Parts: sequence; structure tokens; C-alpha cells
Amino acid sequence: MIFFKTIKWKNFLSTGNTFTEIDFTKHKSTLIVGENGAGKSTLLDALCYSLYGKPFRKINKPQLINSINSKGLEVEVEFSIGKREYKVRRGMKPSIFEILQDGKPINQDAEARDYQEMFERSILKLSHKSFSQIVILGSAAFVPFMQLSTQNRRDVIEDLLDIQIFSTMNTLLKGKLSANRDTLIATDFNTKAVGEKIELYKKHIDSLKQNNEELVKQKEAKVNELTTNIQHTNASIEKLQTEIEKKSSDIGDQDKVRGRLEKIRDIARQVDLRLEKLRKEAQFFSSYDDCPTCRQGIAHEHKATIIEKSNSQITEIESGKGKIAEELDSINSRLTEISNISFDISTKNREVSDLNVQCRTWASFITDINKEIELLKTTNKQIESNNDELKTLKDELKELIVSKEALIIDKQVLDVANTLLKDTGIKTKIIKQYVPIMNKLINKYLASMDFFVNFELNEGFEETIKSRFRDEFSYESFSEGEKSRIDLALLFTWRAVAKLRNSASTNLLILDEVFDSSMDVQGSDELMKILQTLASDTNVFVISHKTDQLVDKFANVIRFEKHKNFSRMVA
Repeated sequence: MIFFKTIKWKNFLSTGNTFTEIDFTKHKSTLIVGENGAGKSTLLDALCYSLYGKPFRKINKPQLINSINSKGLEVEVEFSIGKREYKVRRGMKPSIFEILQDGKPINQDAEARDYQEMFERSILKLSHKSFSQIVILGSAAFVPFMQLSTQNRRDVIEDLLDIQIFSTMNTLLKGKLSANRDTLIATDFNTKAVGEKIELYKKHIDSLKQNNEELVKQKEAKVNELTTNIQHTNASIEKLQTEIEKKSSDIGDQDKVRGRLEKIRDIARQVDLRLEKLRKEAQFFSSYDDCPTCRQGIAHEHKATIIEKSNSQITEIESGKGKIAEELDSINSRLTEISNISFDISTKNREVSDLNVQCRTWASFITDINKEIELLKTTNKQIESNNDELKTLKDELKELIVSKEALIIDKQVLDVANTLLKDTGIKTKIIKQYVPIMNKLINKYLASMDFFVNFELNEGFEETIKSRFRDEFSYESFSEGEKSRIDLALLFTWRAVAKLRNSASTNLLILDEVFDSSMDVQGSDELMKILQTLASDTNVFVISHKTDQLVDKFANVIRFEKHKNFSRMVA
């Protein structure tokens, strides 16, 4: 379990040259309040920056340094894992990145990137993606689990269940499989080469007793034949490389197409939100003749104008959605085409590799044959020497055969291991055991927030959501408030699973403006009930504008304010 203790920062965003320090363990629940821009959410960016070298929100790293002092940025976080005490210091101008374990610095022999990778893999054992799903739920840069790609969802779950080791093993295994394949190909070629050399030596020994001149002609013919083979093969290689270059240029727009896909998806989501708003507006003016708030009548002409305008915009947007769907189909079609071309390029690269090995083997034959020709031209007293060489080659052939058999057995073992370590192997079996537990917890938390639906994730982390009337929905079918409830239910579930597995468990939970977004009063009350029932070893921090509504529900309140253009924490 990662037990966070304190964090402090200075010259970070709008914070000045004096350290701002927060004790994570002093109170079970803490409310952080302040005006817009006062620096409430700086805690999120400071915590993520200290652990992962990047802020929680989408802020360029150079912009993290206080623009007035322009130097001396420093963030320090203390936490413990088991009996080990850790302190991480990170900063800019000057650059700082130190990790202390039980008060002693951990050797930093590698580059900063490798040092960070070691820190995440060996100490935190928690990726930035998983951290933002388990520890922090923010309205600014948080990407809900349900909006992550399938692979990113899998990465988060693997962190939770502490089965990343299988992915690491699979990566190492791919390297071993590749090395085994290359070695097996080389050994096979060498076995055939030595076998052919043996036959050549046998013929050579017999030929030495006959006409050397005739034997030289035969070998020269063999050299010509092999040279022709090499030329033809090189021509084939050049042709394949030309095809590879052409196909590579054909998919030069891959990143651009993927970027376009994300933009179109974002536009589609915005269009859906706009369409929903217009429909609600048209429904409101169609259903009410009087304003529900002030009880004054609404002019019919005004209602008709707004309804007509809303319906016109709805028609226009729905027409635009068709065009968006066509664009998505076009982009997906292009991505499929790019995938097929990439596979073809990979196949051709393997062909080029095999042909190059073949050319090198033939070149080696030519060198050996030319040496034999020189020997034949200079002397006829080579029979004894060739007999010794023949014996050596036979011994070498036996070793190669034994080595090849061992490589084949090794390949069979690696193939079995590869099958086990694929996403459909051991990991799926482990995940399958936890999926029912996850679904039970998710539905428990949803019910706690008075959101009665049946939410289920399958082994591929695709959701099925059914209402009490068994109507099926997707995540995108719900309002922002309902999505917020689902996001919170998933957050609490991941924390519960992490604690159950003792993998990515932590005492810290930070909610940024969750109460200020689309959460209604009832949802806020139910969420507070859940927060109050969390384990005693959980320290909850809530960042909010709703001071009056929430202040009496928390054990501690921290207030931030702007003073002379600097953010500071006030008692």
C-alpha cells in the first residue's frame, strides 16, 4: 500500500518562493476551497509532477514555473510503502530529480527517463494512467475509464490486479522468440552449408585423384551459377525494397488519419451534447406555458420562435451528424487499409531478411570454392589435408544437428509460453475471476448513489448497462450527472479491488470539483455518505467552490487565496 504523508511545493504555477505544505494524514476528510484561480487545484498538478514528472492538467512543463520568479520550482512528496520510507524531490531551474529510500538516495546511474521508469515499475508499481483512475478524479484533465481505449482499460486493470509482470514477460518472450527464429534459420542454413561442403570435399578428394583441370572447370561453373543466383536474388531484394518504400509512402498519413479520427469523435460528442440541449429546450417550451421559476406566462409568439429555432437547429445538426458518420466510416476504412499495408510491409521485410541470409550463404560458398580452385591449381598433394578437413566438417555437422534439435524443442516451449502469456491466456483467466467482483462492487456503489441500473463489464472491458426495465444503454447514452455517478462508482471499485489485491492500494483520494459539476443535490448527498463510510486509513481531499454547502461536512477546511498575484494557503 502506498501511504502518502506530506507534499510541499514552491514557485509552482502561481505559488511563490515560500513552501506550501499539506499533511495528507492529519484529517480523514479535508475540503479545499477558494476563488477561481486561487490555486486550489495546484495540489493535483504538484502531486502528479512529483511522482510522474508531468502535471495532472494539460499544462506544458515550462509553464509550471512561477512566471514572476521564473526559477526555483521545487516539489517534494513523502510516502511509505510497507516499512520503506520514501521522499521524492523534483524541480526545474535548477533541474532536480532525487529519490530517497529510508533517508538514503537511490543511485541514479541511468538517464532521467530510465530512472523514472525504474521508479514507476519497481517502487510505485502504478502507472500515471492508473494513478488518475484510482487516486484522483478531476474535472479538468480526467479521462473517465469508460472513455479510455480498450488497451488503456486493460492497462489499468492489469495495474489493479498486479499482473503487469505477464505483459513484461510477454515482451521478453517476443525477443526470445525472435532470437530463436533467427538462430534456427541461421543454424538450418549452416547445416545445409556444411552438408554441401562435406559433399564438395568428398567429391574434391575423389577428383584430386583424377583430372584437376576438369574439376576446376566444374567448380568455376558452380561459382558462376551461385553468382547468377546472387544477382537474381539481389534483383528480387531491390524489387521488394522498392515495393516496401512505395507502400511505406502510401501510409505516410497514418498519424494524420488517427489524429483526424480523434477530432471527428470529439466533434461527434460535442454535436450530441448540443443536440441534447436543443431538444431539452424545445421540450421545455413545448411543455410549459408559464415559467416554473417566476410563474409568469411565456408569450406564445416567443415560445413558437424558440421552438422553431430549436427544431431548425436540431434538423441542421442531425443532417450534420450524417456527414460526421460518413467521415468516420471513411477514416476507419482508411485505417483498415493502412493496417493491411503495414502487415504487407512486415511480410516483405521478412522476405528481404531471408533472401539476404541466402545471398550471404551463397557468397560464403563462392569464397570456399574459389579457395578450393586455388588449391587444385597449386598442388595435387592435398588428399590427406582434405580428409582431416572432412572429418572436422562431419563433427561440425553433428554439432549443428544437435543444436538445431535443441532449438526446435526450445521453440516449442516458447510457443507454449507465448500462448499462455497472450492477452487471451493467463491474464484473461485471472481477470475473469475478478470481473464478477468488479461488477458487484460497481452496482453496489451505483445503488448507493440512487442510480439503479445493472452495469456489467466483460473480459474485454466492454460495458453492458440495463435499466430496471431491461432496456440496454451505453455509457454515452446517459446524462453528464449519470456519467459522473458511473465514473465515481468505477473509481471506488478500482480502489476496493486494489486494496483486495494489495497492489495499487493507497490512503489518498482526491476529488476535484466533482460536487461542482453535473452532480445534483441528491447525488452529492449520496456521495458524501459513501465518502464517510470509507476505511479509516483513507484520507479524502475534496476541491470545491461550494463552501457553504460542504464546509460543515468535513473534518478540516483548507482555503487558498491570491495575494499580490501569488497563491497562498490561509488558516
